[in-house]
Amino acid sequence: MLGLPRPTLDVPVSLPRQAVVEQAAPMLSALAFFFVMTSYYIIRPVRDQLSGAVGSQSLPLFYFAVFMVMLLLTPLFGLLVARFRRRQLLGWSYSFFILCLLAFVPAFMAQERIGARELGVVFFVWISVFNLFVVSLFWSFMADIFSSGRARQVFSLIALGGMGGAIFGPLVTGLLVRVIGVAPLLLVSALALSLSLALLMRLSADHGRQSGSRGEEAVGGSLWAGIKELWSRPFLRYMALLMLFGDGIGTLAYALVADYAKAHFADAVARTVFYNDLDLATNLLGAVMQLSLTRWLLVRHGAGWGLLLPALVNVALLAGVALIGGGNLVLLGHAVPLLAVMSVVTRGFAYGMTKPAVDALYTRVPRETRYKGKNFVETAVWRFGDLVVTSAVSGLRMLGWGLGGLALAGAGVAALATVVARRAGWSPDLAPDEHAPVDEGAKASV
Repeated sequence: MLGLPRPTLDVPVSLPRQAVVEQAAPMLSALAFFFVMTSYYIIRPVRDQLSGAVGSQSLPLFYFAVFMVMLLLTPLFGLLVARFRRRQLLGWSYSFFILCLLAFVPAFMAQERIGARELGVVFFVWISVFNLFVVSLFWSFMADIFSSGRARQVFSLIALGGMGGAIFGPLVTGLLVRVIGVAPLLLVSALALSLSLALLMRLSADHGRQSGSRGEEAVGGSLWAGIKELWSRPFLRYMALLMLFGDGIGTLAYALVADYAKAHFADAVARTVFYNDLDLATNLLGAVMQLSLTRWLLVRHGAGWGLLLPALVNVALLAGVALIGGGNLVLLGHAVPLLAVMSVVTRGFAYGMTKPAVDALYTRVPRETRYKGKNFVETAVWRFGDLVVTSAVSGLRMLGWGLGGLALAGAGVAALATVVARRAGWSPDLAPDEHAPVDEGAKASV
């Protein structure tokens, strides 16, 4: 008995445990993203009610401040990614923003004294930094621990978990804002972000045990790599253009809705409820997309189609708005502003299909690109687009352009986006796509 070889005793224990970890990773990731998006969508209407208080004329100021801060933070983020291990980067980044949420509570309690414009600039900037270090870092981490074939299977499901949080967050906000007010919502957001951090640390530890030190080590490289790769890597250039075009459509809708909110809602609570309802409708549409079409499209036809189809939908939608004009639509017995419908549909497709397709494509680029290049595109390039579009909308309105003309211009931008989406999804510098495994059990690799 004592002479039996020990490896025969270890195999039945280690293999089932590894299989359990592999199966649990997508579920834990979806739950972590649920809490990330719950946190974000609790504070999103808090931010938007500030823009609704001042209207679209102040949005260029907001976005200019955001863009300048993003340019300053890009090398800082590159330095952190290059120097620190993944667990450290996750832990310190998320903990910092949890503390920030707590610190903003007294500021929002004094919103009337501080002023919506002044508080709005600060909070807009902070939300953008939140996006860089929380939401975008989450997906960089996902692209780091899943293979490309596995990503096409599970990223739409992980995004669905986020959609659940994006629906749950507005529901929580709608229930609580009339009872506790705006400021205490930040405490609820901090709690959700803390739960997400705990799950991500567990995922990072599990992946580190499977892959050894390879998955946990710092990315290394230059702190300016995110900017440099924009000029040297075709895929990243396509992603930057697609971000600008998509942002042009989304920001146009956002600016028009901000003017609508200013004209129709007089106080912070009413504006928060309005933006909360928009977020809820958007995320319900996104969840339907995840359940009905996105995963099938990505697995069967590839992530490129997840970029192309939403761009085609935007062309048709904006062309319809240009023809129909303003006013209300009657949906389910309720009069709904046409601008709100445009905002919901464009964002619903962006979150429900474009986003998981983009993140699946990033599994086919080097690790440094997943963190530094991806985050530069999704923050500095994104906010540059915000600044350009809001300034352009203000300028065109001064020239007498109405809703129909702006929508027609948006349709032209969406048409350009279809061309770029086709090139991005099949960019020659992407690594070969792995075939998605048929068996989601033992064959799945994390």
